[in-house]
Amino acid sequence: MGRMEELPEYAERVLEVTELIPPGRVMTYGDVAEWLDEGGPRQVGRVMALYGGGVPWWRVVRADGTLLPGHELRALAQYRAEGTPLRPAARSSEGHVPRIDMKHARWDGGDGAVGGEGPGDNSAHI
Repeated sequence: MGRMEELPEYAERVLEVTELIPPGRVMTYGDVAEWLDEGGPRQVGRVMALYGGGVPWWRVVRADGTLLPGHELRALAQYRAEGTPLRPAARSSEGHVPRIDMKHARWDGGDGAVGGEGPGDNSAHI
Protein backbone atom coordinates (compact mmCIF):
# COMPACT_ATOMS: atom_id res chain seq x y z
CA MET A 1 0.00 0.00 0.00
CA GLY A 2 2.93 2.34 0.58
CA ARG A 3 1.22 4.03 3.49
CA MET A 4 4.17 3.94 5.88
CA GLU A 5 6.32 6.33 3.84
CA GLU A 6 3.40 8.77 3.64
CA LEU A 7 3.01 8.93 7.41
CA PRO A 8 3.92 12.17 9.13
CA GLU A 9 7.07 11.70 11.22
CA TYR A 10 5.17 12.23 14.48
CA ALA A 11 2.67 9.53 13.53
CA GLU A 12 5.48 7.09 12.77
CA ARG A 13 7.02 7.77 16.16
CA VAL A 14 3.68 7.25 17.96
CA LEU A 15 3.17 3.94 16.17
CA GLU A 16 6.73 2.83 17.01
CA VAL A 17 6.09 3.44 20.72
CA THR A 18 2.77 1.56 20.47
CA GLU A 19 4.60 -1.47 19.08
CA LEU A 20 7.00 -1.46 22.05
CA ILE A 21 4.22 -1.88 24.62
CA PRO A 22 4.30 -5.52 25.78
CA PRO A 23 1.22 -7.76 25.55
CA GLY A 24 -0.91 -7.41 28.66
CA ARG A 25 0.32 -3.87 29.35
CA VAL A 26 -0.94 -0.41 28.33
CA MET A 27 0.17 3.20 28.07
CA THR A 28 -2.14 6.21 28.13
CA TYR A 29 -2.30 8.69 25.27
CA GLY A 30 -0.48 11.12 27.57
CA ASP A 31 2.18 8.52 28.44
CA VAL A 32 2.99 8.10 24.75
CA ALA A 33 3.24 11.88 24.25
CA GLU A 34 5.47 12.15 27.32
CA TRP A 35 7.68 9.26 26.09
CA LEU A 36 8.15 11.12 22.79
CA ASP A 37 8.52 14.46 24.59
CA GLU A 38 6.29 15.90 21.89
CA GLY A 39 2.60 16.57 21.41
CA GLY A 40 -0.08 15.66 23.90
CA PRO A 41 -2.85 13.14 24.49
CA ARG A 42 -5.09 14.62 21.78
CA GLN A 43 -2.38 14.44 19.13
CA VAL A 44 -1.59 10.83 20.08
CA GLY A 45 -5.32 9.99 19.97
CA ARG A 46 -5.61 11.54 16.53
CA VAL A 47 -2.64 9.51 15.24
CA MET A 48 -4.17 6.32 16.67
CA ALA A 49 -7.56 7.09 15.10
CA LEU A 50 -6.06 7.75 11.67
CA TYR A 51 -3.18 5.28 11.49
CA GLY A 52 -3.41 2.87 14.45
CA GLY A 53 -5.08 -0.05 12.69
CA GLY A 54 -1.80 -1.79 11.89
CA VAL A 55 -0.39 -1.72 15.43
CA PRO A 56 -1.73 -3.05 18.77
CA TRP A 57 -3.99 0.02 19.17
CA TRP A 58 -5.77 -1.50 22.17
CA ARG A 59 -2.60 -0.98 24.25
CA VAL A 60 -2.91 2.83 24.06
CA VAL A 61 -5.77 3.83 26.34
CA ARG A 62 -7.54 6.59 28.22
CA ALA A 63 -6.02 7.51 31.56
CA ASP A 64 -9.13 6.37 33.46
CA GLY A 65 -8.98 2.87 31.93
CA THR A 66 -12.33 3.08 30.15
CA LEU A 67 -12.41 1.29 26.82
CA LEU A 68 -12.59 3.15 23.52
CA PRO A 69 -16.27 3.71 22.60
CA GLY A 70 -17.28 1.64 19.61
CA HIS A 71 -14.29 -0.67 19.99
CA GLU A 72 -14.94 -2.11 23.45
CA LEU A 73 -15.61 -5.69 22.43
CA ARG A 74 -12.66 -5.92 20.02
CA ALA A 75 -10.38 -4.41 22.65
CA LEU A 76 -11.78 -6.62 25.41
CA ALA A 77 -11.07 -9.75 23.36
CA GLN A 78 -7.45 -8.60 22.97
CA TYR A 79 -7.10 -7.77 26.69
CA ARG A 80 -8.44 -11.17 27.69
CA ALA A 81 -6.18 -12.95 25.19
CA GLU A 82 -3.13 -11.04 26.47
CA GLY A 83 -4.01 -11.26 30.16
CA THR A 84 -4.27 -7.48 30.61
CA PRO A 85 -5.37 -6.70 34.20
CA LEU A 86 -9.03 -5.64 34.18
CA ARG A 87 -11.40 -4.30 36.81
CA PRO A 88 -15.04 -5.38 36.93
CA ALA A 89 -17.51 -2.97 35.37
CA ALA A 90 -19.30 -0.57 37.67
CA ARG A 91 -22.98 -1.40 37.93
CA SER A 92 -23.73 2.04 36.53
CA SER A 93 -21.57 1.60 33.44
CA GLU A 94 -23.41 1.12 30.19
CA GLY A 95 -23.22 -2.47 29.00
CA HIS A 96 -21.21 -3.46 32.11
CA VAL A 97 -17.92 -3.38 30.21
CA PRO A 98 -14.86 -3.87 32.44
CA ARG A 99 -12.17 -1.22 32.68
CA ILE A 100 -8.43 -1.63 32.50
CA ASP A 101 -6.82 -1.92 35.92
CA MET A 102 -4.44 0.99 35.33
CA LYS A 103 -2.50 0.41 38.54
CA HIS A 104 -1.41 -3.03 37.35
CA ALA A 105 -1.59 -2.72 33.54
CA ARG A 106 0.21 0.60 32.99
CA TRP A 107 3.64 0.25 31.38
CA ASP A 108 6.39 2.76 32.09
CA GLY A 109 8.76 1.76 29.32
CA GLY A 110 10.63 -0.93 31.24
CA ASP A 111 10.10 -4.59 30.42
CA GLY A 112 7.82 -5.08 33.40
CA ALA A 113 9.83 -8.07 34.60
CA VAL A 114 12.80 -8.53 36.89
CA GLY A 115 15.95 -7.22 35.24
CA GLY A 116 14.71 -3.90 33.95
CA GLU A 117 16.04 -3.94 30.41
CA GLY A 118 13.43 -2.59 28.03
CA PRO A 119 12.22 -4.03 24.73
CA GLY A 120 15.29 -3.20 22.67
CA ASP A 121 17.25 0.00 23.13
CA ASN A 122 14.65 2.70 23.73
CA SER A 123 17.20 5.52 23.80
CA ALA A 124 17.05 5.71 20.01
CA HIS A 125 13.38 6.71 20.23
CA ILE A 126 13.85 9.57 22.67
